[in-house]
Amino acid sequence: MTSSEIQPNAPRVPRIVLIDTLRGVALIAMATYHFTWDLEFFGYLDPGTATQGFFKIYARLIASSFLFLAGVSLVLAHTPQIRWQSFAKRLGIVVGAALAISVATFVAFPGEWIYFGILHNIALSSLIGLAFLRLPPALTAAVAAMIAVLMLVDYVAMPGTLDSALFDTRWLAWMGFAEAPPRSNDYVPLFPWVAALLAGVAATKFLMTRNVLPRIAKVQTRQNLLSKAGQHSLLIYLVHQPILIALVYLFSLVHPAPPPDVRKGYILSCERGCVESADANICRAFCTCTADRLIAQNLMTPMQSGVITPQDDRIQMIAQECAIASPPP
Repeated sequence: MTSSEIQPNAPRVPRIVLIDTLRGVALIAMATYHFTWDLEFFGYLDPGTATQGFFKIYARLIASSFLFLAGVSLVLAHTPQIRWQSFAKRLGIVVGAALAISVATFVAFPGEWIYFGILHNIALSSLIGLAFLRLPPALTAAVAAMIAVLMLVDYVAMPGTLDSALFDTRWLAWMGFAEAPPRSNDYVPLFPWVAALLAGVAATKFLMTRNVLPRIAKVQTRQNLLSKAGQHSLLIYLVHQPILIALVYLFSLVHPAPPPDVRKGYILSCERGCVESADANICRAFCTCTADRLIAQNLMTPMQSGVITPQDDRIQMIAQECAIASPPP
């Protein structure tokens, strides 16, 4: 039976406890990542720790898992038919929470406020996902795969192919095609992340048409702490970070972090981003050169605080001069 053959009067799919548990696991992963970010913010970890290397991949996996599970839940909640009132209520709550986070972070971190984070993406991607609920899962999976492949080519094989400076504003950067998106503490643009939600929709529809969901439901029949947390994921998402920040702040009053070495922190962060596309020796020379010149011209602090962007003409000139001065591999 194909997805289009699902009867409109079929019984609603019951809640699957295992899905809640998986969402609870994702919440734990998210909290550990945010705790790492908090430690870096208060100076206990080197600058760039939470945004480079392992933790960069970790953060992307966490975002993907939330969006995938949002796609799963979208199918389960709106089969055999879309429950418009329930969807509108849920969407309103998510949009309201996303706006609240934008406002709160604008006050707390005006240079890096969250203009399109995970909640913003879930809200918009869920709207898009509605259009795929009655389509064959193979088609939905193909669209998700196409988006993922195109973005992978853009990131790895031909970097910047799909990007344009026209999208380098907060009004357009949410789409995911900006060359240098405005700084944000949580940036989850529509593309490529909508692919994760569509993958969740496709996988769930595929399992549903093959009557596999009842067997999955039997894997876990009793609630546990993780599944209960998963049922209240939005609330936990909203409150966990303020709590973690407060705890780290209180700890910092008792045991302050050592004063940051701005130059060292910049070089470490610069090298982590550079070695993905260049030789390590070139990166080391380039990052050391730019660090020294930024400090000499009193541009380091304004750039790191977000007062000026890396696209500033003075910074671009320094980057060009240091790129020429860096030794070949």
